[in-house]
Amino acid sequence: MNMALMHILFIAIVISTANAKEGDFPSLDCKAENLGQYGQQSLLECVIKNPKEDTSILMVSWKKGSRTLLLFRNGAIQLQEPGFLFAQASWNASNMNVSLLITNTAVAHQGRYKCDVMTNNSPPPTELIKISLKVTAKYSKPTLTLKTDGTLTCASNGGYPEGQLRWSNERSAKLPNDPQTQATQTNSGLFQLSSKLVVGKESSVSDFTCSVFNASGGREEESQFQVKDEPKTEEQRKELDTATKIVAPVVVIGSLIAGLLLALLIYRRRSQNNRRPSTTPLMRGHVGVPTSDEVMMEEGDDKYPDNTA
Repeated sequence: MNMALMHILFIAIVISTANAKEGDFPSLDCKAENLGQYGQQSLLECVIKNPKEDTSILMVSWKKGSRTLLLFRNGAIQLQEPGFLFAQASWNASNMNVSLLITNTAVAHQGRYKCDVMTNNSPPPTELIKISLKVTAKYSKPTLTLKTDGTLTCASNGGYPEGQLRWSNERSAKLPNDPQTQATQTNSGLFQLSSKLVVGKESSVSDFTCSVFNASGGREEESQFQVKDEPKTEEQRKELDTATKIVAPVVVIGSLIAGLLLALLIYRRRSQNNRRPSTTPLMRGHVGVPTSDEVMMEEGDDKYPDNTA
């Protein structure tokens, strides 16, 4: 009887203790997956749930790998790396929000973090929670440049994780021979993307589009480029050269004929002006024109010859 009673009492104690741990003691609740934007603030959320009225935090530790970023112990902050702090500026030991704030997110901040919290409740729960941060950065609008050798270059910078450039034209959503994307990672961890498309003079397409896609496959930006109309084939270029050889002499001969006609017209007008009689009235005493008295004297001389002869 005594042994049976002892077993019953033991089971009751275990059950009550388990119920007390699940419902009465504080627990740390954190968001396992967090997303941060490059150059912006990032928040790793952790909150102590089910605290008692007298619950007080004895220790909070935030780590990334073996590196301690933020440490609160013995009522004060013992260690704090630049750019890492509690999410609430007025945080203290009675504040159950122990979230970590990253003030200026960089690619290097991506990874797994550990949060360790201890309170004054008995038995004091000590929990080690693993949290991850994923960092993203948006790519710039692609820039397109056409080189003299007929190569069209597309470039986009400042993105993360590694993305991809894709080409398309007015005929197809994607080119059958889609050029490869060259990715270069800078010191900041961001990527520079570039891709080259050989347009050449044989292409029958004039409009090209370069789009940048992020690591998740989403289109972020795109740019278009219009190639100037040029002869596309060798036959078309020969036809254009032949037409140029024919048209050029015709233009020259036409210009010469027009010049000759204009000169002839001017000559004829001048000749007509020279042949036209003068409309200026004869003036007495005009040089070369005899006056009436001179006419009468000449006539008198004829009628009355000199008798002295």
